Amino acid sequence: MSYEAINLAGKFGLFTEQWQPKVVAEMNDYQFKLARLEGDFIWHDHKDTDETFIVIEGYLRIDFRDGAVRIGPGEMFVVPRGVEHKPFAEGEVKLMLIEPRGARNTGEEGGERTAANDVWI
Repeated sequence: MSYEAINLAGKFGLFTEQWQPKVVAEMNDYQFKLARLEGDFIWHDHKDTDETFIVIEGYLRIDFRDGAVRIGPGEMFVVPRGVEHKPFAEGEVKLMLIEPRGARNTGEEGGERTAANDVWI
């Protein structure tokens, strides 16, 4: 077995696509995904799972139907399963998502913003 740390800055350097999470590691049935975000996303929810956002760079706002949360570098937030939300990034945000293998970034909504699952970098 090879023991090698995952360099997040190096991984972010491998892609420029926005709103297209890339898998960097797995633990049990969970995936750790990196994503670059900028602008507005769609309203969606994840009926069967919570979703964890960890901001590495930039500032992310997650809107809810009854409020919003702002997450900065070194901060994280867990959106509970079934809660409708819409991420927004005024400038580019680099973040890590933690969610079960196979979870779609658009939840139940689908559509053109749905990223391919299990794209490893």
